[in-house]
Amino acid sequence: MLADSLRTDQHCFRAVAVSDPRIIRFRELTRLDEELNFCFQRHCSQLRQQLQRYFPHALELCKTADEPWIWALLELAHTAAKAAKLTLKRIEKLLSQCKIRRIEAPAVAAALRGPAFSLSAGTVEAASEHVLMLLPHLRLLYQQRLAMAAHTERLLDELRITEESQPPSDVQVLLSLPGVGRIVTATLLAEAPQLLAERDYHALRAHTGVAPVTRQSGKRTVVLMRHGCNVRLRNALYQSRVSMQNDPHGRDHYHRLRAKGHSHGRALRGLADRVLALLCAMLKSQTLYDPTRRKATIGSANSA
Repeated sequence: MLADSLRTDQHCFRAVAVSDPRIIRFRELTRLDEELNFCFQRHCSQLRQQLQRYFPHALELCKTADEPWIWALLELAHTAAKAAKLTLKRIEKLLSQCKIRRIEAPAVAAALRGPAFSLSAGTVEAASEHVLMLLPHLRLLYQQRLAMAAHTERLLDELRITEESQPPSDVQVLLSLPGVGRIVTATLLAEAPQLLAERDYHALRAHTGVAPVTRQSGKRTVVLMRHGCNVRLRNALYQSRVSMQNDPHGRDHYHRLRAKGHSHGRALRGLADRVLALLCAMLKSQTLYDPTRRKATIGSANSA
C-alpha cells in the first residue's frame, strides 16, 4: 500500500532532509523552554490557589503571583499575622532590592493588612506551609527560564553572525519582521526548517494551523479551524498578536477582520496568515522588512 501510494500520489509526499546541527539544538531548546513554561505556570496556579484559601490580600499586589518580588514578600509575611508586624522600612527595603517602583510601601502595607476573615483551625498553618514549599520551585523554574532565554539568544546571534551575508540570511529576514522575536524565530527555525528553506507558503499554512479546513457536501459548506497541525508552530504564530500591537498595518488588518464579524482567534489566524505570506515573499527575494515600501505600495494602490 505504501509503494502504491508513492507511485500514484507522489505529490503528497516530501523528502525529509537532515537538519543542521544548530537547528537540532534550537528544536531541543524551544521544546524544553515550553516544558519549563508549563511547569512554571502550573506552580503559579497552585500558589494562587493556596493564597485564595487564606491570604487573598497578597493577590491584590500581584494577581498572577509570578513575579520574584511577591515571592520575597511572602517569605517575610506569608500570613496575615506576620503581615501586620511588617514595618514600612522593611517593605521599602524589599521593594528597593527587587527594583519595584510601580507601587509604594504604604500601599503594600495597606493591601496586606486588609480586613481579616475567620477560618477553621489549622487552615492558615497548612496553606502557608504549602506556599513556602512552592516558592523554591518557582525561583528555580524562573532562573532556568531566564538561562534558557539567554542561551537561545546566544545561539541566534551565532547563527546570525555566521550567516551574515549579502543578501541577508533567513535569520536576519525573520528577525526583521515587526513583533517577531526570539521565541517565534527559534520555533520556526526548529520546527519548520525545511519548509522555510523551500519557501513553501502553502505547507507552512497547513503545518502552523493557519489554513482552514473546508468540509463540503452537496448541500452545505463549512469552514473550520485546522486542528491537525504542529501545535508548537501554532502557538508560536499565535504570538503574531505582538505584530498587531507593533505594526500599524497588522493592527489595521486585525480590526478589518473583526469588523467583518470574525472572532478574536479567527482574526489572529488571518493576521498570522498575512505574516506568513509576507515572510515567504521576503525569503524568496532575500530582503529585510521595510515598512516604507509597504506604505508606498498601499498608497499607490489607493490612488489607483
